[in-house]
Amino acid sequence: MIISNIAAPMLGLVDTAIIGHLPDAIYLSAVAIGAMAINFVYLLAVFLRMATTGITAQAFGAQDTPRQQRGFVQGLAVALVLGVVMLAMQPLILWLLWQLVEATPELQQLATDYISIRLYGAPAALAVLVILGVLLGRQQAKAAMVLVVLTNAVNVILDVVLVIGLDLNVRGAAWASVCAEWVTAIAGLYWVTRSLGLKLRTLPRLQRHEFSALLGMNRDIFIRSLVLQLCMAMMTAYASYYGPTTVAANAVLLQFLMLISLGLDGIAYASEALVGQAKGQRDGHSMQRWFKLCLFWSGLFATLYALIFALFGHSIIGLITNIPEVRERAGEFLPWLIVLPLVAHWSYLFDGIYIGLSQSKAMRDSMLLSALLGFIPAWWLSLSWQNHGLWFALCVFMVSRGAWQWWLLHRRRMLSIAT
Repeated sequence: MIISNIAAPMLGLVDTAIIGHLPDAIYLSAVAIGAMAINFVYLLAVFLRMATTGITAQAFGAQDTPRQQRGFVQGLAVALVLGVVMLAMQPLILWLLWQLVEATPELQQLATDYISIRLYGAPAALAVLVILGVLLGRQQAKAAMVLVVLTNAVNVILDVVLVIGLDLNVRGAAWASVCAEWVTAIAGLYWVTRSLGLKLRTLPRLQRHEFSALLGMNRDIFIRSLVLQLCMAMMTAYASYYGPTTVAANAVLLQFLMLISLGLDGIAYASEALVGQAKGQRDGHSMQRWFKLCLFWSGLFATLYALIFALFGHSIIGLITNIPEVRERAGEFLPWLIVLPLVAHWSYLFDGIYIGLSQSKAMRDSMLLSALLGFIPAWWLSLSWQNHGLWFALCVFMVSRGAWQWWLLHRRRMLSIAT
């Protein structure tokens, strides 16, 4: 599950690392802003994977193959429609971005090129979310891992060819990611249809009540993801007021957050599949046992991350970029990244538990409370700290998420089989 979670972060990490070794920091800033916009749009659609995982895991536990098939077809239909809509909304996305982000004309043009190209991969990227949801819900982690290896192999090879070999800089990085997304989508569709025994001439008939339930979950998780991504986008968007070097430094350090997600979200994915299967089997004892085990491993991984960042943080920054001013600025804010895994691991795990239980409303409520009573007040009170204030607000936000999720989990007795 941990290796399976590497796809999206590694695409951004490889692009950032290769662009970070070009001679001018403006290329790294352009990829940082462009990737922020693309990730914001794509991660708003993360409900596709989350809802599909929860539905599939419970159907898998109940040994209900037709329900798994319907969940996959429903999710795929929504993904493809949304992908086309995102591509058509390119002018609006760019307009909104430049209302929020301060950039020089040259930086704006480079970031616009990156975003315009990456959106051609939107239908494929969203389809991959549904595919991963099915594979993780069915506990086919090895299949998901193979797709991840394929994604990153294509991306790395094309990054080297297009960025370094053909000197296409930002545009080359974007095209490499688009090709990787489409190759992965095609391979994943083949794998899932075979695994579920689906054939084009015998596609399952969609049931209105199931589709309505799916849309309801999607709505709640969309609101949750929107609030989360607005808070995360602040780390790049508001940093633009402190200069291109600070934007580039935050882009480098946000890759640390992606590295954290490789382990912590991997454990959360495991909890989605295991808790969801136990709920499908109506086994309350197993639900609680998986929760305690995953909590132990989440805390252990968080501690290891903090130690690694404390000992090797500056070396990791050097691997991502060799631009002296960016490395120096990123080093100023590194202490926040040492603290972050320790205060954030609760929220990663609880997201997985909530998905396995299909408790999308509780996910939505806890995120809204964390943003309104955590991130926004912390950021406002620390404005004088400039970029340090942004990182402080992010840490407070993560603490708030874990606290509200824990409270709702116990108040609503979600791990009781009666719910």
